[in-house]
Amino acid sequence: MKTIDIHVKNNIYQHIEVLKNNRNKRYKHKEFFVEGVRNINAAIEKGWRIKSFIYGERGLSDWAKDILKNTRTEENYRLFNNLAVELSSKTDTSELMAIVEMREDKEILENLEVTDSTVMVLFDRPSNKGNLGTLIRSCDAFGVDMLILTGHSVDLYDPDVISSSMGSFFNLQVVRISEYDTLNHLLEAAKRQQPGFKLIGTTAHQAEAIDHADLSLPLMFMVGNETMGLNKTYKALCDRLCTIPMDENANASSFNVSCAASIIMYEITRQRRSYEVRNTYTGEILS
Repeated sequence: MKTIDIHVKNNIYQHIEVLKNNRNKRYKHKEFFVEGVRNINAAIEKGWRIKSFIYGERGLSDWAKDILKNTRTEENYRLFNNLAVELSSKTDTSELMAIVEMREDKEILENLEVTDSTVMVLFDRPSNKGNLGTLIRSCDAFGVDMLILTGHSVDLYDPDVISSSMGSFFNLQVVRISEYDTLNHLLEAAKRQQPGFKLIGTTAHQAEAIDHADLSLPLMFMVGNETMGLNKTYKALCDRLCTIPMDENANASSFNVSCAASIIMYEITRQRRSYEVRNTYTGEILS
Protein backbone atom coordinates (compact mmCIF):
# COMPACT_ATOMS: atom_id res chain seq x y z
CA MET A 1 0.00 0.00 0.00
CA LYS A 2 1.34 3.44 -0.95
CA THR A 3 2.50 5.51 2.02
CA ILE A 4 3.24 9.22 1.77
CA ASP A 5 5.56 10.85 4.31
CA ILE A 6 4.51 14.31 5.47
CA HIS A 7 7.08 16.54 7.21
CA VAL A 8 5.29 19.93 7.04
CA LYS A 9 1.72 21.22 6.98
CA ASN A 10 1.35 20.81 3.25
CA ASN A 11 -1.85 20.52 1.18
CA ILE A 12 -2.43 16.91 2.22
CA TYR A 13 -2.10 17.70 5.92
CA GLN A 14 -4.36 20.72 5.57
CA HIS A 15 -6.97 18.58 3.79
CA ILE A 16 -6.98 16.09 6.69
CA GLU A 17 -7.21 18.93 9.20
CA VAL A 18 -10.12 20.48 7.33
CA LEU A 19 -12.03 17.17 7.33
CA LYS A 20 -11.65 17.10 11.09
CA ASN A 21 -12.72 20.69 11.71
CA ASN A 22 -14.95 21.87 8.86
CA ARG A 23 -18.48 20.53 8.38
CA ASN A 24 -18.95 21.94 4.87
CA LYS A 25 -15.69 20.47 3.61
CA ARG A 26 -16.62 17.04 4.98
CA TYR A 27 -19.78 17.01 2.89
CA LYS A 28 -18.05 18.46 -0.15
CA HIS A 29 -15.52 15.61 -0.15
CA LYS A 30 -17.92 13.03 1.37
CA GLU A 31 -15.21 12.01 3.83
CA PHE A 32 -14.80 12.29 7.60
CA PHE A 33 -12.08 11.98 10.22
CA VAL A 34 -11.99 9.13 12.74
CA GLU A 35 -9.67 8.27 15.61
CA GLY A 36 -9.73 5.82 18.49
CA VAL A 37 -9.16 2.07 18.57
CA ARG A 38 -12.81 1.17 19.12
CA ASN A 39 -14.07 3.41 16.34
CA ILE A 40 -11.49 2.24 13.80
CA ASN A 41 -12.11 -1.42 14.65
CA ALA A 42 -15.88 -0.89 14.33
CA ALA A 43 -15.57 0.92 11.00
CA ILE A 44 -13.53 -1.94 9.55
CA GLU A 45 -15.72 -4.68 11.04
CA LYS A 46 -18.93 -3.08 9.70
CA GLY A 47 -17.56 -2.64 6.20
CA TRP A 48 -17.14 1.13 5.99
CA ARG A 49 -14.71 2.19 3.28
CA ILE A 50 -11.43 3.39 4.80
CA LYS A 51 -9.76 5.73 2.32
CA SER A 52 -6.56 6.45 4.29
CA PHE A 53 -4.83 5.82 7.59
CA ILE A 54 -2.74 8.49 9.28
CA TYR A 55 -0.06 7.69 11.86
CA GLY A 56 3.04 9.16 13.46
CA GLU A 57 6.71 8.40 13.03
CA ARG A 58 7.02 6.44 16.28
CA GLY A 59 6.88 2.64 16.34
CA LEU A 60 3.47 1.03 15.90
CA SER A 61 1.83 -1.68 18.00
CA ASP A 62 1.00 -5.10 16.57
CA TRP A 63 -2.65 -3.99 16.38
CA ALA A 64 -1.79 -0.99 14.21
CA LYS A 65 0.59 -2.96 12.01
CA ASP A 66 -2.09 -5.60 11.47
CA ILE A 67 -4.67 -2.95 10.54
CA LEU A 68 -2.32 -1.34 8.03
CA LYS A 69 -1.38 -4.70 6.53
CA ASN A 70 -4.88 -6.11 6.15
CA THR A 71 -7.09 -3.09 5.38
CA ARG A 72 -7.28 -1.88 1.79
CA THR A 73 -6.91 1.89 1.40
CA GLU A 74 -6.11 4.32 -1.40
CA GLU A 75 -3.01 5.64 0.34
CA ASN A 76 -1.73 6.16 3.86
CA TYR A 77 0.10 9.06 5.49
CA ARG A 78 3.00 8.98 7.95
CA LEU A 79 3.40 12.23 9.87
CA PHE A 80 6.75 13.56 11.13
CA ASN A 81 7.84 16.49 13.31
CA ASN A 82 5.04 16.14 15.87
CA LEU A 83 2.28 16.64 13.27
CA ALA A 84 0.42 13.56 14.54
CA VAL A 85 0.36 15.06 18.06
CA GLU A 86 -1.15 18.28 16.69
CA LEU A 87 -3.76 16.43 14.63
CA SER A 88 -4.99 14.05 17.32
CA SER A 89 -7.62 15.18 19.83
CA LYS A 90 -6.59 12.56 22.37
CA THR A 91 -4.52 13.31 25.48
CA ASP A 92 -2.37 10.37 24.45
CA THR A 93 -1.89 10.84 20.72
CA SER A 94 -3.89 8.32 18.70
CA GLU A 95 -1.69 5.65 17.20
CA LEU A 96 -3.89 5.43 14.12
CA MET A 97 -6.32 7.93 12.66
CA ALA A 98 -8.40 7.44 9.53
CA ILE A 99 -10.29 9.10 6.71
CA VAL A 100 -13.54 7.26 6.05
CA GLU A 101 -16.02 7.61 3.19
CA MET A 102 -19.55 8.76 4.05
CA ARG A 103 -22.55 6.60 3.24
CA GLU A 104 -25.45 7.96 1.20
CA ASP A 105 -28.65 8.72 3.14
CA LYS A 106 -30.70 8.18 -0.02
CA GLU A 107 -29.41 4.63 -0.47
CA ILE A 108 -30.25 3.72 3.15
CA LEU A 109 -33.78 5.10 2.81
CA GLU A 110 -34.39 3.32 -0.50
CA ASN A 111 -33.49 0.00 1.13
CA LEU A 112 -35.77 0.51 4.13
CA GLU A 113 -37.39 -2.71 5.35
CA VAL A 114 -40.01 -2.49 8.09
CA THR A 115 -40.92 -5.65 10.01
CA ASP A 116 -43.36 -6.31 12.84
CA SER A 117 -40.54 -5.66 15.33
CA THR A 118 -39.08 -2.50 13.78
CA VAL A 119 -38.14 0.40 16.06
CA MET A 120 -37.03 3.71 14.58
CA VAL A 121 -36.07 6.84 16.47
CA LEU A 122 -36.39 10.39 15.18
CA PHE A 123 -34.30 13.10 16.84
CA ASP A 124 -35.56 16.55 15.87
CA ARG A 125 -32.86 19.24 15.57
CA PRO A 126 -30.22 17.86 17.97
CA SER A 127 -28.02 20.72 19.15
CA ASN A 128 -25.50 18.98 21.41
CA LYS A 129 -22.74 16.73 20.09
CA GLY A 130 -22.50 14.68 23.27
CA ASN A 131 -26.26 14.06 23.38
CA LEU A 132 -26.27 12.86 19.78
CA GLY A 133 -23.30 10.55 20.32
CA THR A 134 -24.86 9.14 23.49
CA LEU A 135 -28.19 8.60 21.75
CA ILE A 136 -26.45 6.74 18.92
CA ARG A 137 -24.81 4.50 21.53
CA SER A 138 -28.15 3.84 23.26
CA CYS A 139 -29.92 3.11 19.95
CA ASP A 140 -27.22 0.56 19.14
CA ALA A 141 -27.45 -1.00 22.62
CA PHE A 142 -31.25 -1.43 22.39
CA GLY A 143 -31.25 -2.76 18.82
CA VAL A 144 -32.93 0.24 17.15
CA ASP A 145 -33.19 -0.26 13.39
CA MET A 146 -32.70 3.35 12.30
CA LEU A 147 -32.03 6.79 13.79
CA ILE A 148 -33.33 9.76 11.81
CA LEU A 149 -32.04 13.31 12.30
CA THR A 150 -34.22 16.17 11.11
CA GLY A 151 -33.82 19.91 10.66
CA HIS A 152 -30.75 22.02 11.28
CA SER A 153 -28.63 20.12 13.76
CA VAL A 154 -25.12 19.34 14.90
CA ASP A 155 -23.13 17.43 12.33
CA LEU A 156 -23.54 13.67 12.42
CA TYR A 157 -19.95 13.27 11.20
CA ASP A 158 -18.38 15.60 13.74
CA PRO A 159 -15.42 13.84 15.43
CA ASP A 160 -16.91 14.57 18.88
CA VAL A 161 -20.18 12.84 17.92
CA ILE A 162 -18.33 9.81 16.60
CA SER A 163 -16.04 9.66 19.62
CA SER A 164 -18.89 9.84 22.15
CA SER A 165 -20.72 7.02 20.36
CA MET A 166 -17.90 4.63 21.42
CA GLY A 167 -17.97 2.71 18.13
CA SER A 168 -21.77 2.45 17.89
CA PHE A 169 -21.78 5.05 15.09
CA PHE A 170 -20.60 2.38 12.65
CA ASN A 171 -23.17 -0.23 13.71
CA LEU A 172 -26.33 1.88 13.40
CA GLN A 173 -28.18 3.16 10.37
CA VAL A 174 -28.38 6.92 10.80
CA VAL A 175 -29.89 9.19 8.15
CA ARG A 176 -30.32 12.94 7.90
CA ILE A 177 -33.62 14.25 6.55
CA SER A 178 -33.85 17.94 5.77
CA GLU A 179 -37.20 18.01 3.93
CA TYR A 180 -40.63 17.14 5.31
CA ASP A 181 -41.61 15.40 2.04
CA THR A 182 -38.75 12.91 2.46
CA LEU A 183 -39.92 12.03 5.96
CA ASN A 184 -43.50 11.74 4.75
CA HIS A 185 -42.45 9.30 2.02
CA LEU A 186 -40.55 7.25 4.60
CA LEU A 187 -43.61 7.06 6.86
CA GLU A 188 -45.86 6.11 3.94
CA ALA A 189 -43.46 3.32 2.98
CA ALA A 190 -43.36 2.08 6.58
CA LYS A 191 -47.17 1.95 6.80
CA ARG A 192 -47.43 0.14 3.46
CA GLN A 193 -45.08 -2.56 4.73
CA GLN A 194 -46.62 -2.66 8.22
CA PRO A 195 -50.17 -1.21 8.45
CA GLY A 196 -49.90 -1.33 12.25
CA PHE A 197 -46.89 0.99 12.26
CA LYS A 198 -47.31 3.71 14.91
CA LEU A 199 -45.81 7.12 15.62
CA ILE A 200 -45.15 7.94 19.28
CA GLY A 201 -44.26 11.51 20.22
CA THR A 202 -42.56 12.44 23.45
CA THR A 203 -43.25 15.47 25.61
CA ALA A 204 -42.20 16.80 29.00
CA HIS A 205 -45.74 18.05 29.60
CA GLN A 206 -48.70 16.15 30.97
CA ALA A 207 -49.53 13.26 28.65
CA GLU A 208 -50.05 9.51 28.74
CA ALA A 209 -47.36 7.71 30.74
CA ILE A 210 -45.02 5.84 28.42
CA ASP A 211 -45.53 2.55 30.26
CA HIS A 212 -49.29 2.77 29.55
CA ALA A 213 -48.78 2.83 25.77
CA ASP A 214 -48.60 -0.38 23.73
CA LEU A 215 -45.06 -0.40 22.38
CA SER A 216 -45.10 -3.95 21.04
CA LEU A 217 -46.12 -2.80 17.54
CA PRO A 218 -43.67 -1.60 14.88
CA LEU A 219 -43.09 2.04 15.63
CA MET A 220 -41.12 5.24 15.41
CA PHE A 221 -40.79 7.42 18.47
CA MET A 222 -39.81 11.05 18.19
CA VAL A 223 -37.73 13.10 20.60
CA GLY A 224 -37.29 16.85 20.30
CA ASN A 225 -34.59 19.46 20.48
CA GLU A 226 -32.93 19.84 23.90
CA THR A 227 -34.36 23.33 24.42
CA MET A 228 -37.52 23.57 22.30
CA GLY A 229 -38.75 19.98 22.34
CA LEU A 230 -40.55 18.27 19.48
CA ASN A 231 -41.94 20.70 16.93
CA LYS A 232 -45.68 21.04 16.34
CA THR A 233 -45.59 19.51 12.85
CA TYR A 234 -44.18 16.25 14.16
CA LYS A 235 -46.50 16.23 17.16
CA ALA A 236 -49.47 16.47 14.78
CA LEU A 237 -48.24 13.34 12.94
CA CYS A 238 -48.16 11.22 16.08
CA ASP A 239 -50.75 8.61 16.97
CA ARG A 240 -50.17 9.45 20.63
CA LEU A 241 -48.00 11.65 22.83
CA CYS A 242 -46.32 10.13 25.84
CA THR A 243 -44.25 11.28 28.77
CA ILE A 244 -41.97 9.69 31.35
CA PRO A 245 -43.53 9.91 34.83
CA MET A 246 -41.41 11.78 37.36
CA ASP A 247 -41.59 11.91 41.13
CA GLU A 248 -44.07 14.59 42.17
CA ASN A 249 -41.52 16.00 44.62
CA ALA A 250 -38.71 16.16 42.06
CA ASN A 251 -37.07 19.51 41.43
CA ALA A 252 -36.19 18.44 37.89
CA SER A 253 -38.79 19.40 35.30
CA SER A 254 -37.54 17.13 32.51
CA PHE A 255 -34.92 14.58 31.51
CA ASN A 256 -31.86 15.11 29.38
CA VAL A 257 -32.95 14.13 25.86
CA SER A 258 -30.55 11.21 25.45
CA CYS A 259 -31.48 9.98 28.94
CA ALA A 260 -35.20 10.23 28.13
CA ALA A 261 -34.77 8.38 24.84
CA SER A 262 -32.82 5.61 26.61
CA ILE A 263 -35.62 5.18 29.17
CA ILE A 264 -38.18 4.90 26.37
CA MET A 265 -36.05 2.38 24.47
CA TYR A 266 -35.76 0.31 27.64
CA GLU A 267 -39.55 0.39 28.07
CA ILE A 268 -39.99 -0.80 24.47
CA THR A 269 -37.56 -3.66 25.12
CA ARG A 270 -39.21 -4.50 28.45
CA GLN A 271 -42.69 -4.70 26.93
CA ARG A 272 -41.55 -6.84 24.02
CA ARG A 273 -39.70 -9.27 26.24
CA SER A 274 -42.73 -9.50 28.50
CA TYR A 275 -44.90 -10.17 25.44
CA GLU A 276 -42.61 -12.99 24.33
CA VAL A 277 -42.62 -14.53 27.81
CA ARG A 278 -46.43 -14.46 27.92
CA ASN A 279 -46.64 -16.11 24.51
CA THR A 280 -44.18 -18.78 25.57
CA TYR A 281 -46.18 -19.48 28.74
CA THR A 282 -49.47 -19.78 26.88
CA GLY A 283 -47.97 -21.85 24.10
CA GLU A 284 -48.74 -19.30 21.41
CA ILE A 285 -46.48 -18.67 18.42
CA LEU A 286 -43.86 -16.03 19.21
CA SER A 287 -43.97 -12.84 17.24
